[in-house]
Amino acid sequence: MHTTLKTLAAAAIAACGALAALPVHAQQFTMKLSQPTINDVTHEYFKRMKAGIESGSKGRIKVDIYPANQLGQLPAVVEGVALGTIEAASSANGFWISLEPRFQVLDAPGLFDDIPHGFKMLNDPAIRARMATWGADKGIEILAPCLYSPLMLLSHKAIRGVGDFQGQKIRTQGGAPIQVEPLKKVGVIPVSLPLGEALPAMQNKTIDGMVGAAAPYVAFKYYDIAKPMTYLPATLFAAPVVINRQFLKSIGAELEAVVRAESKKAEEVFLDWNINDIKAKEEIWKKNGGEVITMAPAEAKRYVDTVAPVAASILSANPRVKQDYEALLDAARKYR
Repeated sequence: MHTTLKTLAAAAIAACGALAALPVHAQQFTMKLSQPTINDVTHEYFKRMKAGIESGSKGRIKVDIYPANQLGQLPAVVEGVALGTIEAASSANGFWISLEPRFQVLDAPGLFDDIPHGFKMLNDPAIRARMATWGADKGIEILAPCLYSPLMLLSHKAIRGVGDFQGQKIRTQGGAPIQVEPLKKVGVIPVSLPLGEALPAMQNKTIDGMVGAAAPYVAFKYYDIAKPMTYLPATLFAAPVVINRQFLKSIGAELEAVVRAESKKAEEVFLDWNINDIKAKEEIWKKNGGEVITMAPAEAKRYVDTVAPVAASILSANPRVKQDYEALLDAARKYR
């Protein structure tokens, strides 16, 4: 009996010693990634990011992906990232502006010619260094700027020219002036709604249309509700992935480096993969009876000439935002 007790005691001591000897890096961290959409470029980015981080951290970081608003609507998710209850999330750019006004330059009409042009601009080292400071005093940081798609207007009535906007009640991807004032200039009545609330509003026609992108329109089968989808000229839809800065500090320098490296590596998906996916989504849209509309050159120029000065005026009101906007304009010229 005494021998058995001694054996058990010795085993217990040995086990405790072994546990005490475990290195600190064996601790398990969980990283929750939230997005409002599913089966799109952001979802693909998160999947690649997850694989890279879990492999690179040797299992010390577990990454969980929550698509389709599983962690709540965008305003709550943005707040969650700032508070640290959600480690990172992608959102339409307009919802990050509530935390940091400097984000709004990504929504400026006329800044990006197309996705390849924008991808080059936002990967310029000086621009990346500048964007890394956005939101620092609010405890957040851009992990990936993510130019998601050309900005598209889904509407019950086809929008083929500037005159067609007049009197249309349109959901915007945020409520900041940069999202609403340019559209007001062409006669739109803006309504700010999270993506999850836009579908029923389109169904019951409390709104006439919504600003967004082809991928979520297809994923959530909006073609059953409305058919015309119009490119808004020279305007891209940014959906930055933003991370809680305290989380990065809490995991230590080694794992922080892994998160940053693997997240950056996964950004390649926002170029060719994304362009091909947008084309595929447009084909699905057409096969389901939808129409993809590109304004005639004269109407496209009229639209940009009308809205771009409004955006420039808004972005020039805040000195720091103005500096960011001018830096991005310089980058736009550099990469054209």
